[in-house]
Amino acid sequence: MAMNRREFIGSVAGSVVAAAALGGHVAGAETRRPNILMILADDMGFSDLGCYGSEIQTPNLDRLAGEGVRFTQAYNAARCCPSRAALLTGLYPHQAGMGAMVSTSKKPAEPGPYQGYLNRDCVTIAEALKPAGYRTYMSGKWHVGEAPEHWPCRRGFDRYFGLISGASSYFELLKEDTNRQMALDCEPYVPPAEGFYMTDAFADHAVKCIEEHDASQPFFHYLAFTAPHWPLHALPEDIAKYRGKYLIGWDELRKRRYQKQLELGIIDPKWALSPRDSEVPAWEDAATYRNVGDHDEWDLRMAVYAAMIDRMDRAIGRIVEALEKNGRLENTLLLFLADNGGCAEYGNYGFGVKESN
Repeated sequence: MAMNRREFIGSVAGSVVAAAALGGHVAGAETRRPNILMILADDMGFSDLGCYGSEIQTPNLDRLAGEGVRFTQAYNAARCCPSRAALLTGLYPHQAGMGAMVSTSKKPAEPGPYQGYLNRDCVTIAEALKPAGYRTYMSGKWHVGEAPEHWPCRRGFDRYFGLISGASSYFELLKEDTNRQMALDCEPYVPPAEGFYMTDAFADHAVKCIEEHDASQPFFHYLAFTAPHWPLHALPEDIAKYRGKYLIGWDELRKRRYQKQLELGIIDPKWALSPRDSEVPAWEDAATYRNVGDHDEWDLRMAVYAAMIDRMDRAIGRIVEALEKNGRLENTLLLFLADNGGCAEYGNYGFGVKESN
C-alpha cells in the first residue's frame, strides 16, 4: 500500500505497467505476475487518514500503511479530471486530451489538449496490461469521457461499474441540469430506489470481481471512490460516531494533526505549522463564517465528512478481506492515492452557503 503527500503520483501508470509486464519473466526464477489494486479517493486532504495524522478512524488503511510504504512527497494536477487522466495514462493530462475538466453534451470542446476526454493517442493502464495477460476491472468514478464511446469498457477494461460523471448524490442518481450518469459495463445503470449507498456499491462490485476472477490470469483493478467528494452524504450511524468531536474547532484540530504527523515522522520537525488560511476566521469567530450558522452546524459538516472517509476505509477492509479469503493478498500490489487535496468548491457544491436574510 502506498500513499502520497500531494496525493497523486504522475508516474504510477508507467511504473505499474512496466512492473506487471516484466513479472513472471525473470531469468532463472519462477515468479507470478502480481495482481494490482489501485484505489483512488476523491478530494481528500493529506492529513485525513489515521496513518497521516487524522483522528478519523481508518484502521484498514492504517494496517496497509504499517505493512507497506507511506509516500510523503508526490504531485498531482490539482483538479479531478486532469489528475485521473495522468494516473490512467502516465502522461501529462494535456497530452491525453484532458488539460481541463471533462466535456459534456452541453459543453463540447474542440479536439486537442482541452477536448475533455481521453484521446486515442494515449493508452490507459488497462489497455497496456491486457497484452501482458491481465484481466482488467474498474469500479467507481470515471470522469475522463462522458460519451459512451469513451467509457471504461471502450478503454481497455473488461468489466466496469460506477459513476461516469464527476459527482452525484450518494443515495440516488438525480435528474439535474448536469447529466449524472452511471454504467454497468457498457450499459446505462440506474441504482435501486432503496438501500443504495455509492461507496458500498463500488466496494460490492470490486469484491464480486475478485471472487469471480479466474486465478489463471493476474488482474488489474482500478477502484475510484467518490468519497469524500461533495455532496456531504453519510449514513446516520456513521455520522453519530463523530458528532461533537469537532467542537474543538479547526484551529485546535490543525495543531493536533500537526503534532501527530511529527510523532509519525511524516513531516520534518523543522517545518512549522502553516498559518491558517487568511480567508478563514479563528474558530471562536466561525459562527457567522459564510452564513453557515453556529459551531454545532460546523461540527455536523465535519462529522459527515469524517463519516464518509470512515465508511470508505471499511469498504476497503472488505476488499482486502476478499483478497485474503481467495488467497490473493500476498501476490497483490495495493496502492492508495487521492486525485487532489481537500475540496475547495463553493456554494451548494462545497460550502453550501446559506442565503442571507
